[in-house]
Order: sequence, then structure tokens, then C-alpha cells
Amino acid sequence: MTDSKAIALTCDQAHRLLKQFDCQTAAPTLSAEEKASLREALRLVAQHSDYQMLGVCASSQAEGWAALEQYAIALGYAPQPPAVSLDGPVYLKFNPKSSLCYADTYPGEHRGVLVSCQSADPDDINDLYGHLPLDLWD
Repeated sequence: MTDSKAIALTCDQAHRLLKQFDCQTAAPTLSAEEKASLREALRLVAQHSDYQMLGVCASSQAEGWAALEQYAIALGYAPQPPAVSLDGPVYLKFNPKSSLCYADTYPGEHRGVLVSCQSADPDDINDLYGHLPLDLWD
């Protein structure tokens, strides 16, 4: 799938689009065009932050790792899989500063990806977006 149909966004528009995902509501099913716009928005806010931490709530470690790896690669990172193997729902957290991926069981109902943009410059993006769809990059 290409993003050729995505509409060019400003940074402010990208931020507003991503803030529709409020961390309290399940990630909705999106059309191909909506996914393309979200991917563009995420890439744009990433350019206006120093780095991005990723958190994934998934039904299985395999599902979570697939999503985390796709998001990380899209944002320019090369994560290493967690050292532990867990059954059932999981929470994965990737810190690009340490290149470490943390995994733990997850009793919650949410499924999706949290992207935390971190910036030393207060004029850049310092915000949390999510739960974004696990399959955003499919």
C-alpha cells in the first residue's frame, strides 16, 4: 500500500488528527485513506520531536511485536525483540534511547499503539497519541 493518496498536512493539522485518539477509546477500523493520513500525520509529528517512545497493547506477544516493529521501522528505529516470551495479552514498550523492548502481561481491554513524542525544545512536539491501530502500517 502506498501513501500517494494522502493529503499534505501541516504540523498543527497532523497533531489535531492524532489527538482524536484519546487513549480511552479503542482504535477504530479505518479506511485505506484514513490510514494513509494517519501515517503521514505520525511521520510529520515525529519530525518535530527528538524521539518517540512506543507502547503496544495487544492480544498476543506476536501481534504486539508485529505492530511495534512496523511502527518503529517507519519512524527510523531498529528494535530488538523482548527477551521474554509471554502468553496472552501483553504490553510492549520500546525506548529508542536504550534500544530496549520491555514486555509484560496486560490485563486491560485496550488494543493499539501509543506513541509518545519527546522533545527537549518546548516549541516542538511533546505529546502522547493513541491508541492508534495495530495494523496502521499493513
